[in-house]
Amino acid sequence: MTAAETYRDLGEAAWTWVLAQVRGDDGPWLPDIVAGDDPPAPPEDRDSLYAGVAGLAPLLVEIGLCRELTDTERALSAAIVDRLSAQAPTGVEPSLGDGLGASVTALRLLAPGREQVALRRLAALRTPAGWDTTFDFGEDRHGPLTDLLLGNAGVVLAAGWAGATEIMAAGGEALLRVAEPTDGGLDWRMYPGYRSSSPNYSHGTAGVAAALAVAGHALGRDDFLDAARLGAQHLLAVGDLADGGFVVPHTLPYSQRDVEPVTYTWCHGPAGTSHLFAALAFAGVGEVGGYEAGDLRRRCLHSVLAAGVPNRLRPGFWDNDGRCCGTAGVGDILLDAAQDTADQRWYDAARTMADALVERAIRDQTGARWRFVEHREDPPLLPPRTSWMQGAAGIAAFLLRLARVLDDGPDAPVVDRPDQWWAVPQRLRVTA
Repeated sequence: MTAAETYRDLGEAAWTWVLAQVRGDDGPWLPDIVAGDDPPAPPEDRDSLYAGVAGLAPLLVEIGLCRELTDTERALSAAIVDRLSAQAPTGVEPSLGDGLGASVTALRLLAPGREQVALRRLAALRTPAGWDTTFDFGEDRHGPLTDLLLGNAGVVLAAGWAGATEIMAAGGEALLRVAEPTDGGLDWRMYPGYRSSSPNYSHGTAGVAAALAVAGHALGRDDFLDAARLGAQHLLAVGDLADGGFVVPHTLPYSQRDVEPVTYTWCHGPAGTSHLFAALAFAGVGEVGGYEAGDLRRRCLHSVLAAGVPNRLRPGFWDNDGRCCGTAGVGDILLDAAQDTADQRWYDAARTMADALVERAIRDQTGARWRFVEHREDPPLLPPRTSWMQGAAGIAAFLLRLARVLDDGPDAPVVDRPDQWWAVPQRLRVTA
């Protein structure tokens, strides 16, 4: 088989396994972890983008670009739309990862126009401080979260992607009010007063600044653009630009958790943080701290590859192959950069990620899945997972997209999402 055929075959096998895990109970739901006996009941996050059925939406659209959907797949798509549409009018969690932002994403992808029900609910839940999460972070939390996955930045991105400018403006203003001045620029902790800063994409300044850059461009708000630039300047002040790269620590001050001080993922590393510099370039902020935004994006990706990703060099380094924290997420970001810049090295690197996924796949008559490693547990090999961010669904979408790009060339359409649509050519976006 050609490389494209190998990736497509494995992506389809992964989807076969994921589809077999879908259950029905007041609509479809998906167990995130598959280990032994069936789970007794749907989990609380059954509708989420991160681990639930909303996360199947971008994969279903990707499959639809590869081939005709089957009757089963069309029925599942309709059932997801019905479930999310019915839940949105009373939803209370606003976030992109786990709430109404997730519903906006899935509904707009699967049934354009139906996302309005979730947007109306977000508008109704708005407060002067933005949107508050339902997650319990203890008594020290005062005010809404700021971050991309669970906080106001994610709402801003979901609203901007869906064209809801009033929601986007309200979220951006809420983010401005809680920015923390630093010697280098502006910082956003996960919430004001949080004990540490996770400065990269999913829970910190890189994600917040990206949201403000996108919103500033859409709304013509110089205050948003200025704040986004100052957020990037803060990252330059606390990061490392050595050897032609750019990395920012996982946590500041250094995490007491048993994690490496620098990781290279979508969530907490330069792979995801590269999206900030793509957002700044898209918004017309061409330079930060004496560096071109496009060069800083390139530096981020250079650092990921120079670190040795996707090789498992030591315990705790690159134990995950998923979209949030591992190989598939890096591969998809490399494809974004490749299709946006026509730089061959990013195509080649995306294939390196895919080859690692081929090597690590577990295949049998039920399909394909992956088991990640946690070196602090005994045994270290974890059960397989199904989801968009941490399992086979997200991995399958990357493999199928790469197969299309290899077959159809750099102008292959991109299934864009709220967290990355500005990072690819606008003419290629499926939802544009």
